[in-house]
Amino acid sequence: MVMKTDELTQARQVSRFSAFRRFLAFVGPGFLVAVGYMDPGNWATDLAGGSRYGYSLLWVILLSNLMAVLFQHLCVRLNVATGLDLAQACRQRYSPFVGKFLWASAQLGIIACDLAELLGSAIALQILFGIPLFFGAIITALDVLILLALTRLGYRWLEAFVAVLVFTTAACIGVELFLAQPVVAELLQGFIPTTEVFARPGMLFIALGIIGATVMPHNLYLHSSIVGTRSFGLTEASKKEAIRFATLDSTIALTFAFFVNAGLLVLSASAFHGRPEAVTDIREAHRLLDGVLGSTIAGTLFALALLSSGQSATITGTLAGQIVLEGFLKIKTVGWIVRIATRLAALLPALIVLGLSGEGRVESLLLWSQVILSLQLGFACWPLVRMTGDSAFMGNYVSPRWINLLGWFATVVVVSASLWFVTDFFIN
Repeated sequence: MVMKTDELTQARQVSRFSAFRRFLAFVGPGFLVAVGYMDPGNWATDLAGGSRYGYSLLWVILLSNLMAVLFQHLCVRLNVATGLDLAQACRQRYSPFVGKFLWASAQLGIIACDLAELLGSAIALQILFGIPLFFGAIITALDVLILLALTRLGYRWLEAFVAVLVFTTAACIGVELFLAQPVVAELLQGFIPTTEVFARPGMLFIALGIIGATVMPHNLYLHSSIVGTRSFGLTEASKKEAIRFATLDSTIALTFAFFVNAGLLVLSASAFHGRPEAVTDIREAHRLLDGVLGSTIAGTLFALALLSSGQSATITGTLAGQIVLEGFLKIKTVGWIVRIATRLAALLPALIVLGLSGEGRVESLLLWSQVILSLQLGFACWPLVRMTGDSAFMGNYVSPRWINLLGWFATVVVVSASLWFVTDFFIN
């Protein structure tokens, strides 16, 4: 009896180890996706939210992250069930006219996203090395060469490189928070939703900006494609296991993204809340941090986190451009041509604005990139939720009703937040 019990325990341990090894095979794509949720486009809203309203909007960041986890799960479910990424599925399910419209929308969103990452990295280079933004943007654009080299070696190398950048960003923010010493009780209270946000227009605007800037449309196309780089069986059991493991991978990675976004808001609240004017400019925040936190490395760590965030996000954004082009238009072309074209499409407007208007307009350019992104968001969320809830298309892997309802709720929230953000931008 004892022998049988020992054998059963050993068998369970072997089974757990085998499952863990299978899970490790799915680790990687989540980190490529996570960088889009902590890119430089989020920094301004996080800084403004913390400096103006303290820890009060932490629950909004948590809500945004939970919605991100849901959308990325639907991306995984779509690919495992159908073998298609979101772009390919849209081309198959919609008319050629609608397909080309969705492609144009997605491509515009990727260019806008790439513009924000490029400017964020250029700002970091200026802070760290004093390089003018104009030349910093050119230097940053060359990181497409890193992408080309890593993709030639395989996705695992690319995923490892991006994971290092994600950990670097999180580590820098972690040290900053240690120096800031936030009030833990007030911090925890910030995760409790309140109706105060609806009574204060300025607070509501920033909350909507956080939601609209967190969920990135290009991430839905990217994740629904790269999850297909993993090998899994064709049986129902193996596909369900693939959905479970790939979802766990993206959830763990998005937890790091949540830490960075929440950490930025907490840092801003600890360092800047109570000042006469809100700190929304990234360069101003860097300038003030050393004095406020009493450490000469605070500003440097802030810039290093920004650079890591910007570089990782530009790499994944450029990769998403190729996936969108090939998926929607069924155009198979040399990868480096697509990636360089996407990078130039983001670089040119940045150089024109910096050359004609000077560095003082960079914040305006960043804001415009977020407005454009917000306008594209619904064109990615809506088809994703609709298709993964269609039993005729998904078969046995159709989203359960409760997940589908949550998906529609999240879509309505994200699209409403984006439209409100855009409307307020043009009115005011």
